[in-house]
Amino acid sequence: MYFEDEPNPGENLPILPGHVSAGRFERVLRAGQFAVTAEIAPPDSADPQEVYDRAEVFDGYVDAINATDGSGANCHMSSVAMCALLAHKGYSMIMQVSCRDRNRIAIQGDVLGASAMGVSNILCLSGDGVQSGDHPEAKPVFDLDCMSSLSMLKGMRDQKQFLSGRKLTKPPEVFLGAAANPFAPPFDYRPHRLAKKVAAGAQFVQTQYCFDIEMLENYMKKVVDMGLHEKVFILPGVGPLASARAAEWIRSNVAGVHIPDAIIKRLAGAENQKQEGINICTDMINAIKDMQGVHGVHIMAYRMEYAVAEIVEKSGVLGNRKPWYPTRDIA
Repeated sequence: MYFEDEPNPGENLPILPGHVSAGRFERVLRAGQFAVTAEIAPPDSADPQEVYDRAEVFDGYVDAINATDGSGANCHMSSVAMCALLAHKGYSMIMQVSCRDRNRIAIQGDVLGASAMGVSNILCLSGDGVQSGDHPEAKPVFDLDCMSSLSMLKGMRDQKQFLSGRKLTKPPEVFLGAAANPFAPPFDYRPHRLAKKVAAGAQFVQTQYCFDIEMLENYMKKVVDMGLHEKVFILPGVGPLASARAAEWIRSNVAGVHIPDAIIKRLAGAENQKQEGINICTDMINAIKDMQGVHGVHIMAYRMEYAVAEIVEKSGVLGNRKPWYPTRDIA
């Protein structure tokens, strides 16, 4: 999305009154636009070109890109490095920060460094347990959890000090986010857990995959009744499924993902299951985009990133507005 005060590509926007970051993602949300974010898979490589190639498929279709941080407790290029590389190219990045691998000293240092390199959005996560990843012998940290890390980073930004109380000469100008899962029991508790994250400092929330519209509607009704939709920007998570078999595997092996039988049956009955997975994702967005309290969608298209453009175009979520295209000529 273009703004009247848009600077040169690769540079952050001026911070407006009431905003906390120089980021384009916050500007889109506070302008009342329906925001679209996506997730980039980090490479098992030290080659920056692999990062640029993976991001390029999102050009013109998303407002910000999440760089995952050891998702599933598997080792890849770090989130802070990916964000630095892509922010330098003009992308609006959301840096995921997992408490599993860092103590408070490391988290604060990473966020300061990321902010200095143009990263304006931080998503705080507790992190998956190491037993689920490719280094099960690793020692987890968990010095903090997602809520205490949110509170700590809010203090760095607003009180201009480390958690220790030591003052910062320049605080990080960051828009803070958290994850939510409306689809995991106990369901009645989920809106209250969201309220705790908002109180800790969350300004935007991205949810786990949504494949059950009725469950999301019930969750959002409670969120709206509690007035939380006026305190935090909510982006339900969606994503294409490659096949019925893949959906079965995800449902059985990925914690917190709820996929109804009807979705798997629809995939299994399709002549082209991968295309049907894209169609289902588009249908989900169409059902979500007018839901009260929803401010955007987060598209997680693992190994199907190429499908994001088709999903965004078919769902029409960008409307007539022009999304941001990063520059290609920064050295």
